Amino acid sequence: MTPPPRRGTLIALQDEREGMGRQGTGFRKKLIEVALPLDAISKASAREKSIRHGHPSTLHLWWARRPLAAARAVLWSSLVDDPSAHPDRFPTEEEQKLERKRLFTILERLVVWENSNDPQTLRDAKSEIDKAIPTGRERERERERESKIRVLDPFCGGGAIPLEAQRLGLEAHGGDLNPVAVLISKALVEIPPRFAGLPPVNPGSRDRLGSETWERAQGLAEDIGFYGEWMRERAFERIGHLYPTVKLPAEQGGGEANVIAWLWARTVRSPDPSWGGHVPLVRSWVLRKGKKNKPVVWVEPVVDRVAHTVSYQMREGGSPPVGTMKRQGGTCLATGVPIRFDHIREQGRRGLMNRSLIAIVAEGIRGRTYLEPMCAPLSDIPEPDWKPASALPTNPRDFRAPLYGMATWADLFTERQVAALSTFSDLLGELRPMVAEHARAAGLTDNGVRLRNGGSGAAAYADAVLTYLAFIVDKCADYWSSVCTWHSSRETIRNTFGRQAVPIAWDYAEANPFSRSSGNWSGQATWVRKAITAVLAERSGEVLQRDAASRITEVPSPVVCTDPPYYDNISFADLSDFFYVWLRHNLSDVWPDECATLLTPKAEELIANPYRAESKQAAREHFEDGMAKVLEWISHVQHPEYPATIFYAYKQKETTQGGTVSTGWETFLQGLVDAGLQITGTWPIRTEMPNRTVALGAAALASSVVIACRPRPADAPMATRREILESLDRRMPEAVRLLQEEAIAPVDMAQSVIGPGMEVFSRYSKVLEADGTPMRVRTALALINEALETALSEEETEFDAYTRWAVTWYDQHGHRPGPAGDALLLATAKNTSLEGAQAAGIAESKGGQVRLLTREEYDLERNPAQQDFTVWEATQQLIARLEHSETQAARLLAQVGLGIGGRARRLAYLLYQTADRRGRTADAAAYNSLVRVWIDLARLASSPPPEEQDLGL
Repeated sequence: MTPPPRRGTLIALQDEREGMGRQGTGFRKKLIEVALPLDAISKASAREKSIRHGHPSTLHLWWARRPLAAARAVLWSSLVDDPSAHPDRFPTEEEQKLERKRLFTILERLVVWENSNDPQTLRDAKSEIDKAIPTGRERERERERESKIRVLDPFCGGGAIPLEAQRLGLEAHGGDLNPVAVLISKALVEIPPRFAGLPPVNPGSRDRLGSETWERAQGLAEDIGFYGEWMRERAFERIGHLYPTVKLPAEQGGGEANVIAWLWARTVRSPDPSWGGHVPLVRSWVLRKGKKNKPVVWVEPVVDRVAHTVSYQMREGGSPPVGTMKRQGGTCLATGVPIRFDHIREQGRRGLMNRSLIAIVAEGIRGRTYLEPMCAPLSDIPEPDWKPASALPTNPRDFRAPLYGMATWADLFTERQVAALSTFSDLLGELRPMVAEHARAAGLTDNGVRLRNGGSGAAAYADAVLTYLAFIVDKCADYWSSVCTWHSSRETIRNTFGRQAVPIAWDYAEANPFSRSSGNWSGQATWVRKAITAVLAERSGEVLQRDAASRITEVPSPVVCTDPPYYDNISFADLSDFFYVWLRHNLSDVWPDECATLLTPKAEELIANPYRAESKQAAREHFEDGMAKVLEWISHVQHPEYPATIFYAYKQKETTQGGTVSTGWETFLQGLVDAGLQITGTWPIRTEMPNRTVALGAAALASSVVIACRPRPADAPMATRREILESLDRRMPEAVRLLQEEAIAPVDMAQSVIGPGMEVFSRYSKVLEADGTPMRVRTALALINEALETALSEEETEFDAYTRWAVTWYDQHGHRPGPAGDALLLATAKNTSLEGAQAAGIAESKGGQVRLLTREEYDLERNPAQQDFTVWEATQQLIARLEHSETQAARLLAQVGLGIGGRARRLAYLLYQTADRRGRTADAAAYNSLVRVWIDLARLASSPPPEEQDLGL
């Protein structure tokens, strides 16, 4: 596909404010291009990992799914005007700041999970989007939003971005080459709206619930629960005997108990010829870690040196032995000789690897009960009519199982697990006619139009129910493989994809589908039912199976928001075949196009998979060339009023002589510029949040960086290096000041100023070096970082002389002693005295050495009204008091007033950069923490007791 000629209608003229507000007759700046409440977005994004029931991520596993809070915040802030875009309404910086604060308040409400479906929060959010649409009356703006703002995610994956576009009342479009991703996204954004407001069709629910009002897709969710339980009952009739109960000992209450899991260990012949039997390969013998009022429970292996066998007994308390498997290999339990991995792999490939039952976890009277093996292996497991016989990928980085003789997807499951999954799959085919009949009896249209053809009658409804029930089978496969392990801390089964790979598990847990505990069928059905219950389901969406470049051409003037793959971080196609082999078997009649191929498409997948290409370089070129084509299409079709937003997984790093840089990051930015895009914002978002306030991320890498960009006009001029430097000198101080005013954390400052810096660089078609060669992004990033350092250093002029001396001395020595002569020379250069610094209580001179006092040495009771109370001491004392409580720090802030307080905050930014550059991690964390809680401190300090009012310092 050759992109059309670039539109020349978008003319971005450089105005006096170097990119702030409205640019000539072109676009208006959006909030995401100026400022964001990063801390609130990151906290909400991180918190989503602890949210379970009802979260869309529980519908079906997908890797690297963006948090809904981040997707919602990015979408909304890319559609809402920044106040600086309306100088007629907000002519002063203070008015703009107040309006921005109001918008931040809406956004901070919007990202909270509990507000996801809150009508008032969503109305407020949609109203701000409508205000930014340049048209007539309010109702006309609303219609414009609903019909003309088309959000497109061409790499939709787990469907987070299209789902959040729907939540904001926008027309949502998605695309993905991977059929598993397409079906997940369809299940979130296409199917629920089609059956929104309908009551359940199953006769049991209709008889029991009567004429209740059903909102969203709650009726559909109710049917998922009903028919899922029907499948469990039928499956138990067929294979329940394969999952027998166990007898509890008298001391544990006696009687029969359901099994939660059978715990197995793989075994191989010992390489020691003196031992004739198999020995277990066990990572850990611990079944329950010691807890309050609960001792540790572990397996004791008992070696019979006469029979050359190993048996297993339960133990409580004491010290468990170490496992027999480590990263370096294994150890023979009987003789102590090493077991090399090549020996284990050879045993596996020859079919000589076996397994032994080492423990049983049962449902006891007072929770989990751990029992010794007490039943013989089952011998009457039926051979299913079908099992996933496709070969596992030849990808040793992500798939270790094939190295040990597991050649097909079916080999990842025990015979009993295959029987269970096949039985539930067979029931899907038997269930569909019954669901369709119930739907017809409930009054749905009997027109025979299937779900894939846009139907909404009985036939389509049956297809929808089967889709979600097939997802339950997938979720069970994730918990019913021989790669699942026992989580000794939580006392639950850990699923196959504890990480983004299919490893080999030496000791594994086999779940009981019919228990009421970890890993059972009913539990997985509950996850799916609750996820659909919570979907807003107000507007229909469209998700198609396409490669990204093709999908972009199908949506007119889209607002692109996407989370593309990143080199070879995740092999989506290889991993998703784990689910696809079951989905294809179960849904090929419902979704024939999406299930047309034997396995998911591989060659066209846009990642740098070195196991498919001829070399790593060829794999890299495949990814970069394909991504360049996608970015170029975005530059041609992106809606002219709104920026495109791209999530970037900021991970790949390499060390060079100049320090640590991310070549992947530079390459991606270079690709954006080369594709004709102007970068207007870069915002780091974290989904992992430390707990302690003062330990918050001194140098922690962002989980992702959101890039806002717009098409660069076709007639954009060229510039010289000198012109870029002059523009950065003008632009950076203003950008830094604004980010400081909005309390961007110091750890995020360097990443955040890349946005305004790259806006300066990327607005030109080309920037020429002194020798006439084009400037590369790496050089531009270095210049932006230098401009940031300069902008922060220039703020020293606002500090008192002792603080200026301390800043330079800290840069040179930290809190370590240095020569007194050097300290004296520096004091003279700063137009102050060393004696004055000592008298001010910020330094100590002893034995010809000078050092800065540590925060622990400051007198927290000292009166800040004294004339020698410096900005340096204010900063250190604020942090020291913050270690105790925010209230203590706020009390000091109220005493020193906003004058010294504001300078203390700016000093914290400067000292963070110094500490980070010098590798002083603890100091960097402290300065970062002060800024992160600054808004809360200012709020607490705004109404102090009368005796603690501003002292006018």
